[in-house]
Amino acid sequence: MAKIVVVGGVAGGMSFATRYRRLNQNDEIIVFEKGPFVSFANCGLPYYLSGEINSLDQLLVAKDTMLLKRFNLMIKQNHEVVAIHPENKEIIVRNDGRDSSYFYDKLILSTGANPVIPEIKGLGLMKHFVLRNIPGLEKIISYIKDNNPKKVSIIGAGFIGLEVAENLAKLGMDVSIIEKSNQILGPVDLEMSKFIENELIRNNVKVYTSKDILEVKEKSILLNDIELETDFLIISIGVKHHSNLAKEAGVKLGSKEGILVNEKFETSIKDIYAVGDAIIVKNYLTQEDTLIPLASPANRQGRQLADILNGMDVSYQGTLGTSIVRVFDLTIAQTGLNEKQLLNRDYKVIHLMANDHAGYYPNATPINLKVIFEPKTEMILGAQAVGKKGVDKRIDIIATAIKAKLKVSELQELELSYAPPFGSAKDIVNLAGYVAQNIILGLSKTVQWHEVETLVNEGAYLLDVRSKEEYKNLGKIMDAINIPIDELRDRVNEIPKDKKIILYCQSGTRSYNAERILRPLGYDCYNLDGSFSIYSKVKKVNNNV
Repeated sequence: MAKIVVVGGVAGGMSFATRYRRLNQNDEIIVFEKGPFVSFANCGLPYYLSGEINSLDQLLVAKDTMLLKRFNLMIKQNHEVVAIHPENKEIIVRNDGRDSSYFYDKLILSTGANPVIPEIKGLGLMKHFVLRNIPGLEKIISYIKDNNPKKVSIIGAGFIGLEVAENLAKLGMDVSIIEKSNQILGPVDLEMSKFIENELIRNNVKVYTSKDILEVKEKSILLNDIELETDFLIISIGVKHHSNLAKEAGVKLGSKEGILVNEKFETSIKDIYAVGDAIIVKNYLTQEDTLIPLASPANRQGRQLADILNGMDVSYQGTLGTSIVRVFDLTIAQTGLNEKQLLNRDYKVIHLMANDHAGYYPNATPINLKVIFEPKTEMILGAQAVGKKGVDKRIDIIATAIKAKLKVSELQELELSYAPPFGSAKDIVNLAGYVAQNIILGLSKTVQWHEVETLVNEGAYLLDVRSKEEYKNLGKIMDAINIPIDELRDRVNEIPKDKKIILYCQSGTRSYNAERILRPLGYDCYNLDGSFSIYSKVKKVNNNV
């Protein structure tokens, strides 16, 4: 009988332990967790702040008694592993100030990641918290209950930061979000993040991007150019691998101090394995080392390691980093690579807008979808989507397509379930395949929102093919000339042939039709990808018509 020791519970550790037990009823399995809860839903913590989740018990995925009776796991909570001695296959565990030694045959490290606390002048003068576990949640709840704060500032605008912002705003607090980079939600691109930024502002959350915190005072924080009054801080700028234990044992680390493992989760020391947020993973598309601290990959890694240790031919293939977040009435999701990660690679981008279900059926709402692909190979590199409903479905489809190595043009071949309450006969995922094929075949040439100003300065001619009412009431891009699509054939002589023509409408469909009218007539024309709906989110538009 082998002794299997797991350091750390939650996603990776508990997924490993329960799967290992299902495959092996004989070996001894001990799980050491330094905190009071070995299995809890840390992704659900922000929703307890507002009462959307109204019981802490709902956040406990599995209780000790069940883990013992059903899986015969020995759970050691409030037991911190403080040292590993690989030469003796021994660990040192601290509980209530006393150290004990335990031996192992196989050691699994699932030590997770720690929140990053920035070095800011005066930070100790103001109450500040991180939200990573249930004790951290309880500290925030206790502070709110005892002090009745009115204003909170959240440092960091990633997924957790935005979830916390939403839930504290629902409590009636005055919420400010402070982000060092030029956009919120780093995993998506700037123009897609603007949908969520606008949604935050619509719900009275103040958003400050491109800001450094220079100093924290007792009741305010000093940014580059403004001083914000605030009662307390939530710090959510990211996490770093919790790898000190492994490092001190001689395990090799990689970038950002992450534990290096191979496709079998083996570390550099025999019989020591690692899974979860503590490890460096391979990006599925680039095979480069990366940090992706998400619950789904951690669960999958734990299960796969249990399979490997029980003789199955399994290996880890890397992580796409698919993720999603709800912010008030909008949802945004992404998979694969964004443009910031593709600076030195040939790629094309398409933006589309379509309803989540048939437009004639009640309560249809728009989805904005961005797909990035490699034109030569047609390889799908990534996708992002934002909308009120149906975003998860579309990104999950594309994430699956990436794993299945489908070409972007093959998205048009996917047979997706359709009835008016659920989708459209031409789903937006299918439409992405159609649009990509048009670009690949040269039937359409596109320009991106960030290229327009340069092209206009070089002499390009901006042509707005929306209706007169849209042109007048919604604004226009720079000094664009308006010729509605249905008048275009009769007014084609008004368009100069000696200039590049940039066409746009509201979403890109009518401007593509205009492109197909003009191109055979000898015009050098380009469709503004995403058209006015994308451009207007990032750039100022001209409302003087």
